[in-house]
Amino acid sequence: MGKIINDILKCGASVYRDPMVEVHVSGHACQEELKLMMALTKPKFFMPIHGEYKHLIRNKELAQYMGIEDRRIFVPDLGKVLELDGENARFNGTVTAGRVLVDGYGVGDVGNIVLRDRKHLSQDGLIVVVATVDTDDLSIISGPDIVSRGFVYVRESEDLMEQIRVMARDALEDCLNDGITDWSQLKGRVKDDLSKFLYNKTHRKPMILPVVMNV
Repeated sequence: MGKIINDILKCGASVYRDPMVEVHVSGHACQEELKLMMALTKPKFFMPIHGEYKHLIRNKELAQYMGIEDRRIFVPDLGKVLELDGENARFNGTVTAGRVLVDGYGVGDVGNIVLRDRKHLSQDGLIVVVATVDTDDLSIISGPDIVSRGFVYVRESEDLMEQIRVMARDALEDCLNDGITDWSQLKGRVKDDLSKFLYNKTHRKPMILPVVMNV
């Protein structure tokens, strides 16, 4: 609404809005209108479906006031199924309901974990640590190399990048010196050490993705 008002004003038009004059009319029925509708239609069953739960309960109380029996009033939760057979009504199970996310050709296949990761990336960026190790002689063959995306501008943060590289190398060497060659432990140690270091250094929590290869 604000953008529309701004665009209209840019066109040179005058806009009359709530702070200036009483021009707003609610799109929702008032209580007297709802009572009139119930009196005219005389519903056998009543189920409010719009608004927050507190609004549904207020609507239920209004229906009770109009003489509709409590057993014929149904206040649903999202996804709850109301079953009708012509004579009676009852809640019968639930179905999946709510927002369905469309992403490219995928419909509903983006879950909470993916959304959490995207939010994390958008807020704090990504650090990729790439290293090659030899688990036979317990040594680092190459790296670690550091790739930063959305965290800091590398050319202006060369000292920080070098500190990250050294810390990642130290974490890998400590593991190898202790005889640890399990991939999950190697990656976990690098991730934990860098996470603590970067938070203490920058108070930011970039996503850290260690990539450890073996030759």
